[in-house]
Amino acid sequence: MAMQNMIQNSQQTGISAQKGGKKGIQDLIKVMEPEIKKALPSVLTPERFTRMVLSALSTTPQLGACTPASFLGAMMTAAQLGVEPNTPLGQAYLIPYKNHGTDEVQFQLGYKGLIDLAYRSGQVSTIQAHVVRENDHFEYALGLDPKLEHVPAASNRGEATHYYAVVRMKDGGFCFAVMSKEDVEAHARKYSKAYGGFSPWKTAFDEMAKKTVLKKALKYAPLKSDFQRAEVQDGTIKTTISEDMYTVTDTSDLVEYSDELPATDPDTGEVISNA
Repeated sequence: MAMQNMIQNSQQTGISAQKGGKKGIQDLIKVMEPEIKKALPSVLTPERFTRMVLSALSTTPQLGACTPASFLGAMMTAAQLGVEPNTPLGQAYLIPYKNHGTDEVQFQLGYKGLIDLAYRSGQVSTIQAHVVRENDHFEYALGLDPKLEHVPAASNRGEATHYYAVVRMKDGGFCFAVMSKEDVEAHARKYSKAYGGFSPWKTAFDEMAKKTVLKKALKYAPLKSDFQRAEVQDGTIKTTISEDMYTVTDTSDLVEYSDELPATDPDTGEVISNA
């Protein structure tokens, strides 16, 4: 009952804060501090997480124009997963989107966040995701005797040609996935409605490509259902909160990015401040 009362209070605060922009969302974060603390796993402290969320709000002003309910939903999804939003670690992002004509916040996992969640399953030994360039030595084969060999060129590696991810399990099993750059581009055009506009596909293509091929490889890995439930939170917009954010319905229907989606560093995935 206490949790339900907190949910109702936070939602009421969100409604009144909606006209208040950044300041209103800051107030909302303060209201939700007890729930943030309960949602976070041991890998993150409430104080650190709250600082990161407030920093995201400061360095990405467009978030302040989004609905408080969607900001809260994305924040609590990140909290339950125990991933750092909008930091140099590249684990996750709170990103402003135009959803059904309204500015809302989408939760996105970074490829490093996927790696972290897979390791936390306790079943994975190593995970790698790499870019293959035209002057590298690269061979792979599928079938009954799969193999993968990649030796990067010492210099002048050239343009990207392929992306691959390898997952090795603690029981000795392994799986991998390989995609050509053309395959990745075709995937982005099909599944990202914002691909033709200003999006992370334009500002950090290699990182988005590694995330795409990593998700493909992880589909073959025999990971527990807890990981699968966490992975499908990627790309969601949620406008209500719950004791279990996994059960909240995704309301996204992404038709375009907000006009000034923040740029990201192509090496770290960090959202670059416009300040």
